[in-house]
Amino acid sequence: MKDFYKLIQLKSISVFFASLLGIMFISTSAFATNNVYLFTPYTTISVPPGKSINYIITVVNNTSEVQNLGVSISGMPWGWKYNMKSGGWDIKKIAVLPKQKEIINLHVEVPLKINKGTYHFNVVAGANHLPLSVIVSKRGTYKTTFTATQANMEGHNNSTFSFNANLDNLTADQQLYSLRSEAPLGWDVTFMSHYKNVTSVSVDPNNDAPITVKVTPPDGITAGTYKIPVSAVTNNTSADLQLEVVITGTYDMVLSTPTGLVSTEITAGKQRRLELIVRNTGSAILYDVQPGYQAPANWKVTFDPKSISEIQPGQYAKIFATIKSDKNAIAGDYITKITTKTPEVASSVSFRVSVQTPLLWGWVGVLIILFAFGLVYYLFRKYGRR
Repeated sequence: MKDFYKLIQLKSISVFFASLLGIMFISTSAFATNNVYLFTPYTTISVPPGKSINYIITVVNNTSEVQNLGVSISGMPWGWKYNMKSGGWDIKKIAVLPKQKEIINLHVEVPLKINKGTYHFNVVAGANHLPLSVIVSKRGTYKTTFTATQANMEGHNNSTFSFNANLDNLTADQQLYSLRSEAPLGWDVTFMSHYKNVTSVSVDPNNDAPITVKVTPPDGITAGTYKIPVSAVTNNTSADLQLEVVITGTYDMVLSTPTGLVSTEITAGKQRRLELIVRNTGSAILYDVQPGYQAPANWKVTFDPKSISEIQPGQYAKIFATIKSDKNAIAGDYITKITTKTPEVASSVSFRVSVQTPLLWGWVGVLIILFAFGLVYYLFRKYGRR
């Protein structure tokens, strides 16, 4: 019986010492683990879908021994891609000298096609874990976008319109986009990339390309608003962009006569009615066309009609000018300038007006001349022989 109790006592002592050694081992392991740790300043990052994250992770060894640690990632979400490098090499283990540290570069690619939310994973080095979180700020899609900083422009019909656009490849593959336009007939649309004319452009996955779209309207285009659809197309994806050009038109008009003749005759004190043509040679509507004149002193010009409400592009309107000369005007040529104008444009034509004296005064002049000749003849006959 005594031997039995001695055996129990020996076993109890053995269990006690075994427990003590276990506690010492656990304490030593905890101490070693706490003195080897992973650190990165950015443990929670918010990014949009398709973006890449580059972590710089420091492995710190505060122990007095070299630590050769296996490194891995646990809990990485499905479909995410990553790689770990140190010193430019892909690594599976990393050795850290006592009281030193080493750097791990972790590159993580967030997929394009992903739901909005928070995603978690861990960087593992030996028994050490570094929890990281990524907040995906919005729902991702596998698509292409084609946008312009300014999709609407205004100008005259002889302008060239340059639109600055951006082609975003929001897919996981490189895409070769064919650039197309469905502009109205006669319009010229060209695409430029890196200052060169192109008909297609290659864009890397989750990248973009600046595109300049140059739009030239056809000759003689009338004022108005025109839609210019353009698109970027591949076999897998496409995007459309709707551009808009507002043609304000050019203002131009020509004042002339039906025959082109710009001279006339008039008797002093009388009037002459002239037919004029006001032609709209621009591409914008001419509104409120007002006639006017510049004439010699005491001359007067009246118009019928007094104004023209509007003239469409390519059309013309008639207007009649009645010129009345001064009754005391002597015979000769005079210049009378007729003008038509709107707030935007004006035109004029100068008429050479030949003034003739009345017929009565012509006969009076003839009689005076005859009287003078008769008087001279009489005086010559009477006094010429003396």
